[in-house]
Amino acid sequence: MPEAQVSEWENAISDRRDLLRESRHLEGASPQKILRWAAESFGRKLALSVSFGGAEGMVLLDMLSRITDRARVFTLDTGFLFEETVRFREEAMKRYPLELEVVGPEMSIEEQVEKYGERMRSCNPDLCCQVRKVEPQRKFLKNYDAWATGIRRDQTSQRANTPVVEWDDFFGVFKISPLAGWSAAQVMEYVREHDVPLNPLLSQGYKSIGCAPQTRPVAPGEDERAGRWPGSEKTECGIHVVNGRVVRANP
Repeated sequence: MPEAQVSEWENAISDRRDLLRESRHLEGASPQKILRWAAESFGRKLALSVSFGGAEGMVLLDMLSRITDRARVFTLDTGFLFEETVRFREEAMKRYPLELEVVGPEMSIEEQVEKYGERMRSCNPDLCCQVRKVEPQRKFLKNYDAWATGIRRDQTSQRANTPVVEWDDFFGVFKISPLAGWSAAQVMEYVREHDVPLNPLLSQGYKSIGCAPQTRPVAPGEDERAGRWPGSEKTECGIHVVNGRVVRANP
């Protein structure tokens, strides 16, 4: 490797370590303080992911819009979303000044079926998530330095040790989880206090909303993510973690 490239790589690693050290004081901080730090640290290179399915993303969208108008909001549209989610997305963004980019896969559903077979028409979980969510997000984040997400530690056992700020090797960005330490009750309290709009499906028994073929309402007493990929042991799409690491499907 040429000396100049080595120097550039070493500087990038040093800057990354400095930011991680600086972010340690954010453990236990309010989501607003964490987002303010992110906005000041990354500016236009900060991207917030919002699915427009759960309350967490909407809460972060509301918070971030009160802090900055420079960050970018993005959402993954797999082509399998509920119509209610798509309509809600369009209506909700009329309220917020941040710019939204809808990120989709390179292949249409028909092209996907032609390449991988009929099993992909109904959203075959692992491979479909990789093709229509993981890879599009990876491509999108190449233009950003940090990614803010609404995951919480108490959602699943795999998310229990989620840091507030970490370096995500897979996506090549800082991953920021302002709501990591919050509970579902705290999220809903913010929703009520600030009149945050929510996907109408959340009032119809759905607790975690993803692709329509792989999402069902949750029964009383069930885990909030029990309605995702019903009938399988899958609980993560691969964007976050699977047993502590990102797992990619084999086509």
